Amino acid sequence: MNDTHMSPGASAAIDPVTLAVLRGRLEQVADEMDATLYRSAFNPIIAEAHDACHGLYDAVTGDTLVQGKSGLPVFVGAMAFAVRATAAAAGPRGGMRDGDIWISNDAYDGGTHANDFKLVKPFFRNGRLYCHMASAAHWHDVGGAVPGNYNPAATECWQEAVQIPPVRIVRDGVLDPDVLAILQANTRLPDSLWGDLNGQLAALELGARRLHGLLDEYGDALVLQALGELRSRALRLMRSHIASLPDGRYSFEDLLDNDGITNEPLTIALDMTVAGDRLLLDFSRTSPQCAGPVNISRATAIAACYVALKHLFPDVPANAGVLDAVDFTIPDRLVISCERPRPVGGYTETILRMIDVIFSAAAQADPTRAVAQAYGTINALSIAGHRSDAGREGQRWVMFSFFGGGHGGHSGGDGLSHGNAPISTATIPPLEILEAAYPVRFTEWSLRADSGGDGQFRGGLGAVYEIELLENEAEAFVFGERGTSPPKGIAGGGEGAVNVFRYQNEGAWHEPPMVSKMRGIRLARGERVRLETPGGGGWGSAAERRPEQRAQDLAMGYVTAAGSHTTKKASE
Repeated sequence: MNDTHMSPGASAAIDPVTLAVLRGRLEQVADEMDATLYRSAFNPIIAEAHDACHGLYDAVTGDTLVQGKSGLPVFVGAMAFAVRATAAAAGPRGGMRDGDIWISNDAYDGGTHANDFKLVKPFFRNGRLYCHMASAAHWHDVGGAVPGNYNPAATECWQEAVQIPPVRIVRDGVLDPDVLAILQANTRLPDSLWGDLNGQLAALELGARRLHGLLDEYGDALVLQALGELRSRALRLMRSHIASLPDGRYSFEDLLDNDGITNEPLTIALDMTVAGDRLLLDFSRTSPQCAGPVNISRATAIAACYVALKHLFPDVPANAGVLDAVDFTIPDRLVISCERPRPVGGYTETILRMIDVIFSAAAQADPTRAVAQAYGTINALSIAGHRSDAGREGQRWVMFSFFGGGHGGHSGGDGLSHGNAPISTATIPPLEILEAAYPVRFTEWSLRADSGGDGQFRGGLGAVYEIELLENEAEAFVFGERGTSPPKGIAGGGEGAVNVFRYQNEGAWHEPPMVSKMRGIRLARGERVRLETPGGGGWGSAAERRPEQRAQDLAMGYVTAAGSHTTKKASE
């Protein structure tokens, strides 16, 4: 059945059963790559939180063909840009060759931030490039001024992490020791880097074997035809969803607390136009690029829009067809289209706000489809120091993690309490894993009462995390948001609670001058840091919530007698 010369356009229409089988088999290739990395990675952000992604990408355009179901959705759009950037870099240097793998953490052409290392493997059949396979994963530490790399005070990219443009890490099937040496010299945790890199290489090797087997079984041309049909079907489905919304212009804007340098809010503004089966997302009114690290690249901004649209239309397949029905207006040099070397390390906070404004604008068109805003910050927290216990004296340790909060209410019910961020499927690392790996103890890990926005359907609850240092000394860094501007409700729902971060020094509790961002917090043994994360916004009028639901909220401790009606009503 293998016929690499068959023209997909000249073939008979693929039957639905074969298409469904091939879709499942192709997704399984990506799923197995995901699973391979999760099992073999050294750092908990990949192994436990699954902050990674694998997929197949078009040989010519780099567009997303297939992505694994457990990979981060935000990488769907971003990885296409990374593949294109790699192909552009390869051109002047001999082009893509069979047996090569390229590596990069370029956040400006490839999207996201410098912790996310992308590996691109050109996949060849019979001497011809068939597609690209790619792996993206969040490495634990890659240099820069702050362990874990979420530097809230960065004013240029070099203060955040080492910068690696697309280069070959594998040449003709052999790992390049010179590139590896550069990478290991630019991390505080070289063993972790080595393990994570090997996990990604193993995932790509397995993916190539699985894809070769699939093509041997079904034929190159038929699989290529199926990939084209899956994209066409995603586009048709997306157009039908857009056409179901009332035509019109829907606007919403929201705020970031600050950029970590100047304590002034930044605006993320959207004008969304529905015209038949086309959607225009216009972000022209968004604040200009800023000095601090809440900037993102245009590639990252488009990836964030994809994630929001997938939440609104969850049955649309994860490929580039989703965005074929969407037009973007994102002028240059905005906080969501910054230029090098503006810092981008806190990209997660900005794309969460983009998702928020898309949800809230879509709610004006159809509140039954939209979800109220979620907690809107990953609260990236890093605690780092050196071991003092016997046998490990002087050994460097870096605990980096992110934390959960409440999701918004929706027309079908209350929001999820203590969920992970809607930018991804990444899970919150278990406290048992963090306590086993690092000299810390969680003295509290609980739901935060009264944090969800009131409404017919209540916003989910945020969480409380209190962490005690068990070493002699350490330094902590926090990069969060929603410290001043709470998550919004929709259809008359109330706002969630704002984010609160505190830390202990010499018996007293303190809060950061920038509310949600701070570096260089000195901790001594027994001192603690404390996060109280936001809840989600509410959906619908609070007057419509049933008395038995309010009684249950009180009985379960989700609200208290003093706080059960204190959440602020959202603007109609």
